[in-house]
Amino acid sequence: MEATQVAKRAADTTDPRAGLRAIASLRTLTDVLELRQVEAALRAGMTWQDAADALGVTRQAVHKKYAKRIDPTIDIARRSR
Repeated sequence: MEATQVAKRAADTTDPRAGLRAIASLRTLTDVLELRQVEAALRAGMTWQDAADALGVTRQAVHKKYAKRIDPTIDIARRSR
């Protein structure tokens, strides 16, 4: 099912079960897309802080969520002290 169709189903309140399943699907999709974008940011030389700022969360939050999930071949920029 296409993402826009899933979003329409999630917004439709006539069948809450279908709507809740659609929301779960959207969460999964969002998580995959967010991981890919965090990896792209790190590959582009952005720091964890840069990625966190773009996502509107703390550096600790983005690092905790993704540090063990990102592609291990990515050379991660370290914070300057």
